[in-house]
Amino acid sequence: MMNFDGLDPGLGEYAPGLHGSLEPGLDSSLDPRLDPSLLQGVELDPDGLVVPESLHIVEGMYSELHSVAAEVGIPVTATYFDLQEELLWMGNHRGHASSFFGPTMGRYSSFQVHLTDDIRHIQSMDTGVLFLTKNNLKCITRGGWIMFDYPAEEGADMHSLLLTDNNTLLMGGLQNYVAELDLTTVQETQKFTVEVPGVAIMRQSNRFFFCGHTSGKVSLRDLRTLKMEHEFDAFSGSLSDFDVHGNLLAACGFSSRGLNGLSCDRFLMVYDLRMMRAITPLQVHVDPLFLRFIPTYTSRLAIISQTGQCQFCEPTGLASLADIFHVNTVGQLLMSFDVSSSKQALSFGDSGGCVHLWSSAPEVSFNSYSRETELALPCLVDSLPQMDWNHELMPLSLIPMPLTSAEPLLSDWATNLISPSPRRAPPVDPEILRTMKTVGFIGYAPNPRTRPRNQVPYKIKEIELDYDNYNQVPESPIGRDEEPHLYMVPKKYRKVTIKYSKLGLEDFDFKHYNRTLFAGLEPHIPNAYCNCMIQVLYFLEPIRCLVQNHLCQKEFCLACELGFLFHMLDLSRGDPCQASNFLRAFRTIPEASALGLILADSDEQTGKARLGRLIQSWNRFILAQLHQETLEQEGPQAYRGASSSGLGSAESVIGRLFGCEVENSSLCRCGKETVRSSMTLLFTMHYPEQSSLDKTIEEYDFADILKKSICLEQSTQAWCDNCEKYQPTVQTRNIRCLPDVLVINCEVNSSKEAEFWRAQTEYVFNSALKKEAAEPPKPKEPLPTEWCLEEELCSAEGLTFDTQAEDMRHVWIPLSLKMCISKTQGLEVSRLCVGELTESEEAEGASIYDLVVTVSHIQDPRTGGNLVAHIKVGETYHQRKEGVTHQQWYLFNDFLIEPIDKAESVQFDVNWKVPAVLYYVRRNYNAKYDLRIKNPIEPSVLLTEASLARKQRKSHATFIPLMMSEMPQASDLVGLDAEFVTLNQEEAELRSDGTKSTIKPSQMSVARITCVRGQGPNEGVPFIDDYISTQEQVVDYLTQYSGIKPGDLDAKISSKHLTTLKSTYLKLRFLIDTGVRFVGHGLQKDFRVINLMVPKDQVIDTVYLFHMPRKRMISLRFLAWYFLDLKIQSETHDSTEDARTALQLYRKYLELSHNGRQDEFRKVLKALYEKGRKLDWKVLDIDSSDGQGSPKRTAVFPSVMGL
Repeated sequence: MMNFDGLDPGLGEYAPGLHGSLEPGLDSSLDPRLDPSLLQGVELDPDGLVVPESLHIVEGMYSELHSVAAEVGIPVTATYFDLQEELLWMGNHRGHASSFFGPTMGRYSSFQVHLTDDIRHIQSMDTGVLFLTKNNLKCITRGGWIMFDYPAEEGADMHSLLLTDNNTLLMGGLQNYVAELDLTTVQETQKFTVEVPGVAIMRQSNRFFFCGHTSGKVSLRDLRTLKMEHEFDAFSGSLSDFDVHGNLLAACGFSSRGLNGLSCDRFLMVYDLRMMRAITPLQVHVDPLFLRFIPTYTSRLAIISQTGQCQFCEPTGLASLADIFHVNTVGQLLMSFDVSSSKQALSFGDSGGCVHLWSSAPEVSFNSYSRETELALPCLVDSLPQMDWNHELMPLSLIPMPLTSAEPLLSDWATNLISPSPRRAPPVDPEILRTMKTVGFIGYAPNPRTRPRNQVPYKIKEIELDYDNYNQVPESPIGRDEEPHLYMVPKKYRKVTIKYSKLGLEDFDFKHYNRTLFAGLEPHIPNAYCNCMIQVLYFLEPIRCLVQNHLCQKEFCLACELGFLFHMLDLSRGDPCQASNFLRAFRTIPEASALGLILADSDEQTGKARLGRLIQSWNRFILAQLHQETLEQEGPQAYRGASSSGLGSAESVIGRLFGCEVENSSLCRCGKETVRSSMTLLFTMHYPEQSSLDKTIEEYDFADILKKSICLEQSTQAWCDNCEKYQPTVQTRNIRCLPDVLVINCEVNSSKEAEFWRAQTEYVFNSALKKEAAEPPKPKEPLPTEWCLEEELCSAEGLTFDTQAEDMRHVWIPLSLKMCISKTQGLEVSRLCVGELTESEEAEGASIYDLVVTVSHIQDPRTGGNLVAHIKVGETYHQRKEGVTHQQWYLFNDFLIEPIDKAESVQFDVNWKVPAVLYYVRRNYNAKYDLRIKNPIEPSVLLTEASLARKQRKSHATFIPLMMSEMPQASDLVGLDAEFVTLNQEEAELRSDGTKSTIKPSQMSVARITCVRGQGPNEGVPFIDDYISTQEQVVDYLTQYSGIKPGDLDAKISSKHLTTLKSTYLKLRFLIDTGVRFVGHGLQKDFRVINLMVPKDQVIDTVYLFHMPRKRMISLRFLAWYFLDLKIQSETHDSTEDARTALQLYRKYLELSHNGRQDEFRKVLKALYEKGRKLDWKVLDIDSSDGQGSPKRTAVFPSVMGL
């Protein structure tokens, strides 16, 4: 903190926010030092101190325009001109904020920001205003609604804000760090360490961040890393204020005077940012406390003293006494100061609670372009006309009557006349689809002549569809003017789609759909209907660890691919991932195809797939597949050096998690009983048969139905060895042990099961209504955003959420179950009535099972439906992602992720939300499993391997593999480039205005990956040059752009070094895990198609190094010609050449920007863009002699290149 000894006595008591907070106990009355005689003739009222109307403003000279007393006697610690609207904001010492509209300073809004702390900084945004106090940041709308409240770390002493872009904010104060905050997610993204005693003032230019320290120094820091590049030691005592304009930095402060403490220095320090040195100090005639550049005609400086004296001067000239004016503070001290963006207005806040507005023009505007301010409408009271009751012709309709919706009016139309009944277009004749030939995106087919010309028959009544395409929607509760299906499905449950632009996915706002740090999954890949189940498996901690520790030699192994995908989900910080490699392997599994799990594109797009049944079959398949793959005995090396210990045990982790030993008994009526034992990984719900005569459905408890489904008993025809023929037998199933994870397929696949489920939810809801009517009301459940403690989550009694009965609507399944196997009664299942088990129950072997997953089929007639998952995310996941320990339910709908209330996870309105899969887990089951992850990928994956191609063994190799002595280390450079082929063409449509809209992007597959050494004696020599074998049909080899020719990817005829995608993927994963930095051109797309998640600090992309904001991206070919005098990509692309060229360009970039010469590098970029525009971005021949060659061959470029 600053030492104010020796200064004006008032400065220590009423110091601005930079110099520490004031005493919290200040009286709200007038300052006791204020002379009452000074207030003679001044009328204080709530609307402020009114300036006499006779005030005359001289054009170009600053004069007082208006003064307002916000709160008399409370010091104004911050004033700020709104950058979006014509508002002036002020914040005072007691945490209260007010805003004033326009030059008349009419009060606009007023509200309390903090109960005790003073407001130290104010910053406006489009949506609201940021207020900074000592250890708190609030964003409040201009009307006073709180948007968010962000508490700083304990012990923080914040002083200043800096908005670096629309969504990023820096907060600095008297601590050893500067915090970066993402305003979209309201979460701290990173922390930059600074030197003690911290940062009190922050400014920004297009080159540096400027940080003012209370030690009297000003540091210049890098815009991206905040590392200090230069430092000015301005004052020996302390810094008061500084400002930056153009190439000048001016600062004012205090100098040390030995034993006398600090004194205000009347010399302003001025620095030239081009030469990074001080120029002649500027002597002024006032004691400077604030200063600002006001660049109107010249670069004027406004210097403000504590007592209200203001002086204008040029930073490189002499100060004149004629340029001094005085702010009439009536004896108070100035505490804050700000300049409007238009430079026409100045604002001052004093210690007496007054805000003074000075202007240089009679018609002042705070901003050059301000949006219209929304003002409160005056209260309008309807005035009813006077009516004469005695007049015979007075119509009774003039008498106002209350209109209620409970009673129908005589003028109401009948319901069948006002209900919307749109006619849907009939389906296209199958004969047309069968004979249609497609040219581009237009189909041609002969007319089958099955219908009259220009006549389309419509069916009066729709035929009832199958339940999976359920189309019966009840009448809308909202109104009669809208179609019911538009709001039947809530927005967050609807099918989400990616809107593609000409930039692809770069400008699609995924954060609008996911404000958490968990990763969603993209839905545009074939067979991505299983995205929700992939998330379910990821959030089971033992499975996440199991598959990430697994690595085998099989080319297509779902456990390996899940491990790679889960690694990406771990690394992601809210960005969506895609399961393309996993689904690619999934499509090659014969069992998946035999079970009908591989969907055709047409079925997926038209919504013909029965997703409810499909996801339950997928659930059964994936558990069996993972169990088989992790149980298989492997050789001494799982994958060329990756250890396989732990995978060769007699029982897999999947079996221990989900496996349940069952005893199947078959009893023939002849008396012979056959018993067989087996293991099952999940159970299917079986509902009681309903009598065809009795339409009423009886009430059942979920626990009873579950018990009967597990211990199933049914009669069927079976072969009897004793009778030697098929006989009616009774099949009985009993279980011998309880699984750690109980998986249930709900089997609600027809309207009959749905009706049964609906009836049970109504029974539960009616019971809850009766119970609520009989008992006193209980407090409402916390909102989804308020995290609940584990004890609160576990104290729910079965279906009783300790909340209102309305939350029990559409609920049948409990959040917790109690299960045990007794020797006398067998399996017992019941709702959990208390939070924990009793000692006797524990002695009997009872276990508590908590619901953690519900997967639902959303039936939306417009989109064909989709699948979503409700997942209870555990503490370890929140600890890794957010650094907090709690549990929370989330909705996962592809890339849409949203926290939900736990009651919503068990609510199933079967009109549109049908249950499909349930997961119950034994409480504290994680303790039995090893949850450590050891990366199974070892350096041996980079060593020499045999090619799949037969001919390549005889041909010349295009790369030299790494030796053990060359193994890459962290921060080593690796040049990378990849080439791709097209598996499916892009699907697009032409709009009526002629523009093209992408419906589905083309599906690409990686065909070649090249990595070259980035340092050492073999720099530029490739150590990976793999062609990727593919079993899928290639529709376009893109030879002109990829250099890949037909046959290059065929192991029978290819002469290239052909490998599997998994083999090359492991090499790249090892390089990423090692920490190497990849250098390339357009790497973002390369990694996306390869399906890799690479940390941003490990990617050096030349397409962004040589790019100016809001300008086009420049091709590698043009950059190589311009900077390196190389002509590449003449006929086709070669990935080795491209990777080597990107490395050379990076070296050139380091040379041009060496020692922070950003201005010179910016000139180089401007020259690059000018040259590109002249040549229309086309590369000329190297040998051209017309003066249009690359700059290295011309006479005008060496002056810039020789930096």
